[in-house]
This record gives sequence, C-alpha cells and structure tokens, in this order.
Amino acid sequence: MPNIRSLAAGLALLLTLAGTAAAQDKPTIKLGYAKCAHCTPLTLVPDYAKDATVEAIGFNTGNDVLTALVSKSIDIGQITYLHYATALDKGFDLVAVSGQVSGGSQILVSDSLPVAAGDWAGLRKLIADRKAAGTPLKVAASRGNAQDLHMRGAFAKQGIAMKDVEFINIPNPSDHAQALRRGEIDLICSVEPFASQIRQVQAGKFFAFPYDQPAGNLTNLMLTRPDVIASNRAGVQATVSAIVKVDDFIGSNHAAWSGVITKVTGLDKAIADAAIENLVPDYEMHKPEALAIASMMRDLRYVSKDVSAEVSKNMDYSFLEAATGKPASALGDK
Repeated sequence: MPNIRSLAAGLALLLTLAGTAAAQDKPTIKLGYAKCAHCTPLTLVPDYAKDATVEAIGFNTGNDVLTALVSKSIDIGQITYLHYATALDKGFDLVAVSGQVSGGSQILVSDSLPVAAGDWAGLRKLIADRKAAGTPLKVAASRGNAQDLHMRGAFAKQGIAMKDVEFINIPNPSDHAQALRRGEIDLICSVEPFASQIRQVQAGKFFAFPYDQPAGNLTNLMLTRPDVIASNRAGVQATVSAIVKVDDFIGSNHAAWSGVITKVTGLDKAIADAAIENLVPDYEMHKPEALAIASMMRDLRYVSKDVSAEVSKNMDYSFLEAATGKPASALGDK
C-alpha cells in the first residue's frame, strides 16, 4: 500500500505543477505609464488583471512611454490625447483602447508676479508691458504634454499669443518647482502632483485651471498597437477591464489613490491629497473632444496635417464595451 505521506507529497506536486501551468497559460502584457498623479493608479492594474499577467513599468514622461510603445518595448502605454494625435501624424500605427484619468493641470505664477488668480486682463497687460520693455514674460511647460496644450488653448481663448512671451521647455515635471523658485520662469502650466507641490512649498501661486478651451480637461489615453491586438487580444481585454476596475476603485477610495501617488513619486501625503482634488477617473474615450484636440494641434502646428480622420478611425471601443457592458455611444463615441 502506498505511503500516505508519499501520496500527499505527490498530490502537492501535481497541484503546484497545475498552478504553474495555469499561470503560464495567462497572456502577458507590459504596461507603460508616466510618473504623474494621473498615471500612478496604473501600478494597481497587475492586481486587478485576473486574466492576464501584467507588468507595470514607470517612465519619466509620456514621450518616453510613446517611444517605448512604438519601439515594441511595451504592449500598452498610457500617454495623452495630444501624444495620440502626434503619433498618428508621424505615421505610427497605434490604437486607442480606453481612457484612464483626466484633469491634473494648473497654471501657476511666481509669487512676485503682480497678478491675482483668474485675472486674465491683468496678465494680458503684464505680458504687453513686458514685451514692450524688451523683457518678455517667461512661460514654461513640458512641451508636448497635455498641460502644454491646455495652457496654449487657454491663452488663445484669452487673446494671448505665444509669440508675445518667451516659451521655455522643461521636459521633466519634477523640475518645475525649482525652476519657478529660482526665478528662471514667471509662469508655468504644470501637472499633478507637481502643481500642488509648487503651491504647498510656496514656490509659486495658483492662477487658473486651463480647462476653458476645446480640449477641456482631457488628459490620459491608453494606446496599443494592432499587432498586439492581433496576437494578444485577451491580454489587452484583461488590461482594459482592470483599468475600468481601478478607476472605479480610486474614484471611491482617495486614501488608496493618495497612497499610490506618494509611493511612486516620493511626495508627501498632503501634496497627493491636494492633487486628487484636480483629477477625475475617466476610462471613457471622448471622441468629439479628441477631434477638437486634433484641430487645436493643427492650428498650433504641433502636427503637420489634419489627423482628425485617423484619430476617429483608430479609437477601438470594443474593449471598453466588453469591460463595462455599455455601448460605444455611452463611452464617448458620440
């Protein structure tokens, strides 16, 4: 008669092998995200993607994520609607599969700048005076990100031409506070949580939320490539379904969201809590606003041609439909 202990050991081995085989059967996805307050919840996706093995990889900026996606270093990338239009303009074959989080932009000014919050007339006068004096206002953002577009759109809406200021590109948002504090710039449109950090460390003061322009507050978009969809549709679906679940979770649990922000960025809880007040979980893909962004980018000469047709064509709502049970018309496909 077989030894009971041997039978138990054999059963345990079989269970282990079965579990290993099951894990190996799961599709795998490499998910890239930028280290901003909007994006940090994506670090929770591996825990929510029950039908896939997801590796979440952090990058400094959305441009870095886009580079990794087109070079096939990752399978799905979190970028912005602006990056999406830029990539299509350059001929990259990319597909939008979901939104993620929107908002997160603030225009901030130096404490020494004699304008009050929301005083666009005062800012216009100051810009004109500084231009006439030969010392144009120094305006900064991270060129090519959503905040850059939000700011330029808001300036255009308020009758301010970028040619009347000196624009300074600061690629890494974590450098924004020090640039403002050192007096290298007068005004900046920054991203959360670095925008809230600027206010809390008193490196600058709040001027406006730049959402009164055609792009609204749209920010993050999840992209993949057609080859990933063709070879790993189940992995893409599992990832999008997990993003929907994560958005629902952080929308009702700000403490958990704050904890993720502090863990990824190293900034303190007070800054993270303030940042969340300027953010909106938003897994929908807003096609009308995306087309408005494409139009703005053409007008600003950020793209070489009208990419509206490509923007519309390359938005695949099928993954969101499966994840939510809602039709595309209820998910932003107006």
